[in-house]
Amino acid sequence: MKPLQDMRVLALGSVAKGALARLLDSLGAEVRGVEVASLASELPGAQFLIEGLGLPALRRAGFSRERIEQMNPRLIHISVTTFGSEGPRSEWRGSELVASAMGGTLRVTGDPDRPPVKEALDACWFHADMAAAAGAMAALVELANTGRGQHVDVSVQEVAFSRNVNGVLVWQFDRRKLHRVGGALNYGRATVRCIWPLADGFCFHTLMTGRFGAPANQALSDWIDAAGLPNPLRGVDWSKYNRSTLDPQTRHEWERAIEAFFSSRTRHEIATEGRRRGINATVVAEPADVLADPHLQARNFWTRDRSGQRRPSRFVSITESSSAAKPPQSCAPSNERPGPLRGLRVLDFSWALVGSITTKVLGDLGCEVIKVETRSRPCLSRIDVQVNASRADSFDDKPWFAHLNTSKRSLALDLKLPQSREVLDPLLEWADIVVENFSPGTMAKLGLDYSALQKRHPGLIMVSGSVFGQTGPLAESWGVDGTGAALSGRTFLTGWPDRNPVIPGAVPYGDVIVPYVMAAATAAAVDHRRRTGLGCHIDAAMYEICVQQMHDAILAAERGERPTRTGNDGTNIFHQGVYPVSGDDQWLAVTLVTRADWERLCALASLDPTSSPQALSTWCRQHDAHALMEQLQAAGIAAGVVQDIEDLMERDPQIAARHALINLDHPSLGPFGHVRTPMDFSASAISPYRAPSIGEHSTAIARDLCGLSAARIDELQQLGVFR
Repeated sequence: MKPLQDMRVLALGSVAKGALARLLDSLGAEVRGVEVASLASELPGAQFLIEGLGLPALRRAGFSRERIEQMNPRLIHISVTTFGSEGPRSEWRGSELVASAMGGTLRVTGDPDRPPVKEALDACWFHADMAAAAGAMAALVELANTGRGQHVDVSVQEVAFSRNVNGVLVWQFDRRKLHRVGGALNYGRATVRCIWPLADGFCFHTLMTGRFGAPANQALSDWIDAAGLPNPLRGVDWSKYNRSTLDPQTRHEWERAIEAFFSSRTRHEIATEGRRRGINATVVAEPADVLADPHLQARNFWTRDRSGQRRPSRFVSITESSSAAKPPQSCAPSNERPGPLRGLRVLDFSWALVGSITTKVLGDLGCEVIKVETRSRPCLSRIDVQVNASRADSFDDKPWFAHLNTSKRSLALDLKLPQSREVLDPLLEWADIVVENFSPGTMAKLGLDYSALQKRHPGLIMVSGSVFGQTGPLAESWGVDGTGAALSGRTFLTGWPDRNPVIPGAVPYGDVIVPYVMAAATAAAVDHRRRTGLGCHIDAAMYEICVQQMHDAILAAERGERPTRTGNDGTNIFHQGVYPVSGDDQWLAVTLVTRADWERLCALASLDPTSSPQALSTWCRQHDAHALMEQLQAAGIAAGVVQDIEDLMERDPQIAARHALINLDHPSLGPFGHVRTPMDFSASAISPYRAPSIGEHSTAIARDLCGLSAARIDELQQLGVFR
């Protein structure tokens, strides 16, 4: 199914080769690369314009928003730039490295004894392109309702900042900052190692909290015993393990034993015996390994270009329903909220990050979202204690959950009880969209898989997110954010050439890019259903979407090259780096695209153009980071302070101007800043509301949407249905 079939996208300049253009192409659009000189003749016949110049530069080229609207009032125009089209820094020079520095992700990536190091390839820009795709498709839905196109504006800096939820939380609540920790992750209070050397490579593994992680944690302990190695993990009650509250000395002892064990294992043993045992470790793959993976081949992920070389094909797999829908029937009138997706109804079976962020995006953009959850297996974000304001015995005081679940109502429902269908079945009729990110096969066990749901509701759009996808030999395998990074080559290519690979220490990646792809595909499917009456099932695999981010490295491997870690170097860039400035652990990121940029910088610093980067480093050390950034930007040089969370939340005028944090009053935590869905619409207002306490709206939903009497609701309550 190609929901954008027969739609034309104008891609201005270099964005024609970018991730946003590839995503729209994969959904069926005709993507045509154009230059400014031909824009006037092309605009009237297009549905979309995507560009990386921003409104100020377009205005100078003769294409103000007013002129664009006059030429094509139905056009959906998307800008993706380093700092966004509005605000005091909208015309600053930028790059992937500068956006990462200014957005806060660079600060927490790398080894503590080295300069911060950027993530592999175009990580921040790719994320921003996926957010832009979600905004573009939401605008497409609104176009059908209003007949009016609009501008969607995305700042790569703000999108990078939006990943740093952990950093935002610990600063707001505990006044702590997260730091670079190499091959580990910061979980609020705890730093948990997750990259481990093997006998012949590396693997990703982390002990997981509570019942969710208990079987895998026990499996690792059992394997250590079987290997005859010292095992301080023996006898642990893993159902009670909490990564955020474990004594640091105990963690240190455990990690020494885990390191000794993994160093005695090979990549093959982890991929075979480790998977058989269910220890949830993943080999850190190189790009060539990705090309050879039988799972991707089984899912028909690859396509071939005209030269016969393989390349990634789709971002999501979409299966169209077998019959068209009748006009949708609602259990009760829907209260429309502001936003381009207003009026759409979402039944949310998600948990953890991928599904929760997907429905947060849909809810923030106007959908009415009902989150189905249960106290018997609460979302990880409801139990993970990351800040001092939270307690282990409460489901409703976790700011992490509050960030991930704005604009939703909560229905507590025990789906294992047959009486729960009295509540659930009317909601399945009510919903336009169902979102889930359980392990593949779980929804089928509950009788809620797409094949069952489409029979009763052919127009339903179901969206499933997982690490490996709904099909293929690894479909039912376990995975988390780091699994997608390890599998795709992203982990292998992040770091210094002479060091082990590292990962961003506090900012998930797969968990935050996949939701925007899911939201984009969902909105595209809504528009397709409007035109055809056909629903669909969207299968989003984190592994495949991370491989799309590694697109250029995969193509290089297909050509016979072996991509390796390159530190802060960039492709087709004369020079860039992260340089120390005045102060402890203070840094400035500088990108010099051409030799002319380098010569201009040398003139400013009174350096010989034949000088080495070490001379530039010495000069930078003499300056304050923010003052030097301002000086270089004034000279037309892309530079950005490697900002920490305090810089971003309390000193950055661009982040403030874009309202990247919105203040919402939480009943348990009080008012605090929530990370918004990072996009601006020229013709749509967005008004998120606070996350719910567990089961907060159960009675109202059962009464108002499902038509149950007060007496029956009381009976179901006594039976434990609303647990």
